[in-house]
Amino acid sequence: MSKLFGTDGVRGLANGLITAELSLQLAQAAAVVLGHNASDGRRPTAVIARDPRISGEFIAAAVEAGLASSGVDVYDAGVLPTPAAAFLVADLGADFGVMISASHNAAPDNGIKFLARGGNKLSDALEDAIEEEMARPRLRPVAGDVGRIQRFADAEDRYVVHLLKTLPHRLEGLKVVLDCAHGAASGCSPEVFRDAGADIVVIGADPDGVNINDGYGSTHLEKLQAAVLEHGAHLGIAHDGDADRCLAVDHEGTVVDGDQIMAVMALAMKDAGKLKDDTLVATVMSNLGLKIALRASGITIRETGVGDRYVLEAMRDGGYSLGGEQSGHVIFAEYATTGDGVLTGLQLASRMAGTGQSLKELAAVMTKLPQVLINVKGVDRTAANTDEGVQDAVREAEAVLGETGRVLLRPSGTEPVVRVMVEAADVATAQSIAEGLAATVEKRLSLEAVA
Repeated sequence: MSKLFGTDGVRGLANGLITAELSLQLAQAAAVVLGHNASDGRRPTAVIARDPRISGEFIAAAVEAGLASSGVDVYDAGVLPTPAAAFLVADLGADFGVMISASHNAAPDNGIKFLARGGNKLSDALEDAIEEEMARPRLRPVAGDVGRIQRFADAEDRYVVHLLKTLPHRLEGLKVVLDCAHGAASGCSPEVFRDAGADIVVIGADPDGVNINDGYGSTHLEKLQAAVLEHGAHLGIAHDGDADRCLAVDHEGTVVDGDQIMAVMALAMKDAGKLKDDTLVATVMSNLGLKIALRASGITIRETGVGDRYVLEAMRDGGYSLGGEQSGHVIFAEYATTGDGVLTGLQLASRMAGTGQSLKELAAVMTKLPQVLINVKGVDRTAANTDEGVQDAVREAEAVLGETGRVLLRPSGTEPVVRVMVEAADVATAQSIAEGLAATVEKRLSLEAVA
């Protein structure tokens, strides 16, 4: 398995881990693995986009230099969301794409994410191949064989037109507050909602290179909630820094999370005959209330591990049309190859316009069960799902909860931490059972006790 690549590309402190040198080397290796595999002899092409972090400027320059010096023609799309980059790779017929972003992280971080042909996320095998290629001699084309770098002048327009074509209902009569997190959607999200007919109020759309995700966006919903109430809006939409996720706020200022959005959209797609096999793909962290609500409507949930890449894999394997995460990554397979926060917001608003119902009424189809999460640190994470004492405690808890709740033990992938999550019909029950399980995990698996 790759050591440099994480769950979503290479991410870290800009000019710390993500240096100009590393960016250049990654691009040169990606040019070989992703670009120079065509059999028709043509010059490979790549689309590159970034979020507005100040460090994205030097990282993009290094990536473009690495690609062009390896014989790849580069189309620079400028500041655009990650899902826009994915769409443009497919729309242009490019060999691959590069998105420079650290998503919802603070401004000092940045990241480099590669997209395969068609705008799809890379497999683990391709990421490993890129990392292995970094240790080999570079391609050194000369004269007319080096790549060209050109501005992708109509990149944003193409993306906006694509989004507008997905709408089943226009948005006239809806007042929408958009929080763009001072991020990559600061230009295109207001444009597309306005073009769709909505009356919009925009906050968090003045990026200066260092204010991305700072007090705004999907990880900081307080300003959006206040703005919805202040302006008497029908709903609020919050993106993160690279706009691949969407959370919402109803007209009363109540947060509507990714699980509730998926519930609304799954029912909408089932009504329209577009929900493949009447199945939604969601992770094990989705609220049990989602499963209960959809089961009552004849919809099945296929569960995956945590991470949108696992949701995407399951969707591709089964040909499913809708999937996502509680965090707001929602994937509409008919229109996108990755989570798209602008698309999700549009579809949600369109459902409101088409039904005449408020977001509060639509989201009421699902009742969220109280969810308590406790991180137990300093324990042997590898034994969480095999230790008999821990498993006995889990079984006892599940017997108490019955069908009104559930238990999930999730070991961290990198740290000596086990996450204990309990859902129950009420907060007190969830808290009590979670604390009891956490105490058992700590007692049985403590690394200090083992030592």
